[in-house]
Amino acid sequence: MLSMTTWSYDDPMHQPESNSRPYHHGDLRAALLSAAEHTLRAKGAPALSLRELARDLGVSHAAPGRHFKDKQALLDALALTGFQRMAAALNTADDPALPLEPRLAALARAYLGFTVDNPALLELMYARKHDPDIPEQLATAVARTKEPLFRIITDAQQRGEIVPGDPEHIVLLAGASLHGVASFTATGHLPPESALTGVDELVHHLLHGLRPR
Repeated sequence: MLSMTTWSYDDPMHQPESNSRPYHHGDLRAALLSAAEHTLRAKGAPALSLRELARDLGVSHAAPGRHFKDKQALLDALALTGFQRMAAALNTADDPALPLEPRLAALARAYLGFTVDNPALLELMYARKHDPDIPEQLATAVARTKEPLFRIITDAQQRGEIVPGDPEHIVLLAGASLHGVASFTATGHLPPESALTGVDELVHHLLHGLRPR
């Protein structure tokens, strides 16, 4: 007698046909961020859409909602990863064993290198940085990007290598100079290679001023 086999609903060979997209996609959050950054680089922030990202990744249009409640949440996550990557790059570049000028130049080169490689992401990062409604986690990530420069300034003050005073104020002035060069580069007013090759001169003038010596 032939036995009858009952196929379960979970059998992959006998699933009912459906036109719906799968809900899961492995690490969907990471995949969404990666795809979003690609779109950001190619088309800018206005082109970002959770529905379009879902379609590109082959998941249901509702799936991204488990990770990002709306587009603003996605933008905040992109900015957060940008500041985290920047902080990691700056901390890696800072070598306390170096003399002040090459140490500061290495940090400046790392900062400008990040901005040259990520102009669209940088624009988003700084737009969120100055938003009064910035989320706490993002504000913390922004603060951590300042720590390497603050460390260099306070170390140099303790050794008497730069003027005394409020280190936060000195960090602000030095950071503004670096970001000014980065902004010129991002907007096409300064070629990236010129920004990077001019780091040593920039740092020299920051430390010594422009008065003839």
